Amino acid sequence: MTLADSQIHDLAFKVLDAFQIEIPSWGFANTGTRFGKFVQAAAANTLEEKFSDAAEVNRLTGATPTLALHVLWDLPGGLKDVPEVRALERRYGIRSGSINPNLFQDQEYKFGSLCNPSPAVREQALQHVLDSIEMARALGSRDISLWLADGSNYPGTQSMRRRIGWLEDALRAAHGHLAPNQRLLIEYKPFEPAFYHTDIADWGMSSHLARHAGPQACVLVDTGHHYLAQNIEQIVAWLLHTRLLGGFHFNDRRYADDDLTMGSIDPYQIFRIFHEIHSAVRDGLKLNLAYMIDQSHNLKGKIEAMVQTVMAAQELYLRAALVDRTRLAELQQACDLVAAEELFRGAFWRDVRPVARAWREARGLPADPLQALRDGGYVERIARERGSRGQTVNTYA
Repeated sequence: MTLADSQIHDLAFKVLDAFQIEIPSWGFANTGTRFGKFVQAAAANTLEEKFSDAAEVNRLTGATPTLALHVLWDLPGGLKDVPEVRALERRYGIRSGSINPNLFQDQEYKFGSLCNPSPAVREQALQHVLDSIEMARALGSRDISLWLADGSNYPGTQSMRRRIGWLEDALRAAHGHLAPNQRLLIEYKPFEPAFYHTDIADWGMSSHLARHAGPQACVLVDTGHHYLAQNIEQIVAWLLHTRLLGGFHFNDRRYADDDLTMGSIDPYQIFRIFHEIHSAVRDGLKLNLAYMIDQSHNLKGKIEAMVQTVMAAQELYLRAALVDRTRLAELQQACDLVAAEELFRGAFWRDVRPVARAWREARGLPADPLQALRDGGYVERIARERGSRGQTVNTYA
C-alpha cells in the first residue's frame, strides 16, 4: 500500500465514522402519487413498525441513529404521545429526529396555513407549529422542519405582499418559543401544490424569513425543490457563506419533485453539493448541518430503498471528501481549467466501495448491507405479519 493509499484509507474511515444521515418515518409507510397509492405488504402501519424498520436500517448501515417524525402521522395525540415515543426509542435504539409540522392536510388549509387570509386559520396553523416545538422539546429534538404548501393558482386571487407579512409574523412568533438548543429549518419549493405563486418559493425567500425570524432559524434545502438545471451547489455555497444553511432533505428527480432515490438520476450533483460542504469545513467554517432523507418509495421496497439510499449517501460523501483541495485551489488560481476539472472529476469517479466495505467490516457491520438485508429475512417476516393485518396509506404523495 502506497502512502497515498494509506492516507485515503485513514481519511475514509474518519469521514465514514462521522457521517450520519436521518431517515424519515414516512419513508417506511405506504405512499404514492396524486393518481394512486401502491400498497406494499411490508410497509409500516404504526409508529412502532417505523421505529423497527429504522432500527434495521441502522443495524445494517451504522449511519442512521435518528428518525424524523411527522406530527399528524406519528404524533396525532400531541404531547400525550411522547411517553410512547420515548419507550420506542429505548426499545429500538433509535432517537427521535427532526419534528415536521403538518400544514397542508387539514381542510382549513385549502387557501393556505400561515398565509391564509383568515386570521382564525392562521392562528390554528401557528398553534400547530408551537405545539410541534413543544413536542420536539419533550423529545429532545433539535430541529423543527417547516414546509408550507401555501400559495395560489391564479393571478389576482391573493395579495402576495400581505401574505409575506403574515408569514414573517408567524415565524417570528414561532422562533420566540424555541428552546436555546432548538432550530427552525425553513424549507422552500418553487411550485406544487400551488402553481401560480408559492409563498416560500426559493432560497432567497427562505433566507429573508430566517433572518427575520431570528438567529435560531436556518434554511433547509430539499434537492428536489428546484427548477430544472438550477445550480443547487451554488445555492449551497451562498447559504454556507451567509451562515444560513441548516440542513438538507436529500432525494433525486428527473423532472420536478419526484422524490426518487438519492443519487439515482444525478449522483454528480450530490457529489458537488458535498464538495462545497467539505470545502467550507476546510476553510474553517463551523457547520452544524442536518443531513436528512425525504423520499417516497412507491415502487421499490421501503427498507431496501432506504438502505440503498444510505449507502449512496455514504459513498458520495466519501468521494467528495477525497478531493485534493490543496491542489485544486492551486489549479483554480492558475485558471488551469482542464486540469482542475479532471482532478475534480477524478474524485467523483473513484471507486470507494472497497474502502467503504473495509470500514463496515472493521466496525462490525455487514460488508454488503443490501445483501445482508436480503439474506436476513426481515422484510419477508414483516410482510407476512403486516400484510395479514391490512394496510394504511399516508395522504402524502
